This record gives sequence, structure tokens and C-alpha cells, in this order.
Amino acid sequence: MAGERHDNVVVVGAGIIGLASALLLAEDGLNVSIVAKDLPGDGGLGWASPHAGATLIPPPEMGNQEMAMESIRWYRSLAKSDPSSSVRTVKATEYFTDRETDDAIWYKEFVPKYKLLPKGSLPPGCKVGYSFETCLANPEVFLPWLKKTLEGLGVNFIRSEVKSLLEAKAMTGASIVVNASGLWAKTLATDSAVVGYRGQTMFVKSDYNEVRLINGHEYTYVIPRMFSGGVILGGISQENNFDGTVDTNLRKDILRRVNRMTGGAFEYVNIDTDVKDIVGVRPGRKGGIRVELDGDTVHAYGFKGAGYVYSFGAAAKVKRLVLQALGKARPKL
Repeated sequence: MAGERHDNVVVVGAGIIGLASALLLAEDGLNVSIVAKDLPGDGGLGWASPHAGATLIPPPEMGNQEMAMESIRWYRSLAKSDPSSSVRTVKATEYFTDRETDDAIWYKEFVPKYKLLPKGSLPPGCKVGYSFETCLANPEVFLPWLKKTLEGLGVNFIRSEVKSLLEAKAMTGASIVVNASGLWAKTLATDSAVVGYRGQTMFVKSDYNEVRLINGHEYTYVIPRMFSGGVILGGISQENNFDGTVDTNLRKDILRRVNRMTGGAFEYVNIDTDVKDIVGVRPGRKGGIRVELDGDTVHAYGFKGAGYVYSFGAAAKVKRLVLQALGKARPKL
């Protein structure tokens, strides 16, 4: 067992929430280790971050709005300062089939270039739509970029599947644990509210250069992938489905919905030869996200499909809670 140091922090989980938390903690001068079964560069169904669309479109009517805004501001800054991270600004268009107006869209006053669309321009079945500017990332580039940045700050990565948070703490000599374990929080935090939502998408080669998304009865989207020469087409959300195999029947349905949304922009796609299937499980939580201090543990999980949206806002709260636990809390100015 490593000797415990007061300023040592161990982050359990190397998804976007764990990496973001580790970055802000390390930038604040703390000694940080990350313990995880899956690390940036890995695939696999055990974590969602490498499979995500990673576009910063906040769910409407969600809570924790300041957390989302803080995160989006961080990504906007990175898009300007380091394009090699894969983070960039992009036009996004969002449609709804289950609401008549944009009255409840809280972020319309926050995002740049917000514009309500004429009813006559909407895809079939959609009742309201709007466009705005947001950010997105390519996880296949961004997660390794974060790992390299963290290693440059002295963060130690340990590949290990721990059976308890105490094991991670003992392994690293940390005094504080950040539990960013996603789906694994069901056992590591004994939280029965944690639930998985299976997603399946398709990568196709395309120069399509904007985000489009339908919310409501048929969840559908197109998301460009920086540096890849293609886009992600989706999607689905299947609660408590952990099947990692590809459902080939979904390809035709996803493509049909995407073409209806985009006016046939992907009619050239052959689902048997032109697609790369992507399957992942989003780590959600009944009752919403959990970011809170519990003794010597800071929990940060339950983000479902909004991990990137929340990530650096959640990390800022994690940092405040860690400093509070270490007795280093700073007053808000």
C-alpha cells in the first residue's frame, strides 16, 4: 500500500468526466492519478466516451444549466487555442417532433447565432426547429489529446479494474477519490439508480459539415467527425440493453431517418459496404446526475448522453469539492 499523501487524488474512470476532472485538478497543482480498466485509445463496450457523438447540444429543460454553460465556454476557448485537439465550432440545427415552440429552450440566450427556423423549412413530422453555433470533438482524437496533456502535467495512468473505491485509494496513496466510473458506479458506489442506455450509430465517409438533430419520437442525428473525413449517423437509445453486437437491421432504419431529416443527403450510402458500425452504452442514472462530496469521495457520474456537454462544468464542481475535502476551499469571488 502506498503511503497516503494529503494532496494526492485518484480519479477512478478515464472517460470524459474523469479526464476533465483530472485536468482541472492537475492544473491546480494537485498530485493526480487515474485508475481505469479502459484508457484513451481503447474501444470496447465498457465505457461510452470513445463512441460518443461529442457535440455540445444541451438537452432542453435539463437541470444544472450553469454546469453546461461553463463546459461549453471551456470548449469554445479550446477550439480557438488548439485545433489539434479536434474541438471546433460548427453550425447545429435542432428539430423537435414533440413540442410546438422553442419557449422552453433555456440555452437560446447563451449560444451564438441562434435563429428560429420557418415552419416550412422543417423536415417531415417536425414542429419546431432552430439553428445556432456550438462545439464538437472527435473522441478518437480528443481523448488521446487529453491523455497526452495530462501526462505532461505529471498525471499517472494506471490500467486496473478495481473492485472498490478503497482499492484505488490504497493503490495510489490518495486521500481523496473522484468516482467518475460511469456504469461501474452501480457497484463501486452501490448505486442501484445507475442504468445503461445502448446506442448504435454508423460512421460514413462524407464532407457534410454541420450537426443536425431531431429530438422527440425518432431520435436522429448527423454529427461531423473532425480529421476523419466522415460523419456519425444515428441514433437510438435502448434502456438496460448491454448487447455489444451490431443490430444490422437498425442500419436501414437509421439511414432512412437521416435522409428524411437532411433531404436525402446520404442516399448514396450503401449500408452493406459504406458504413462502420459503432455500439456503446451511455451511463445514465435515474434521478439525474450525481456530483457531490461523500466523505473522502467525490462522485461524478450519471451523465447519460450528455457527458461532453457537462464535462468541464462538472469537473469545475469536482475540483471545488476536492479542495473543500482537502481543507483548501477558496471563497467564490
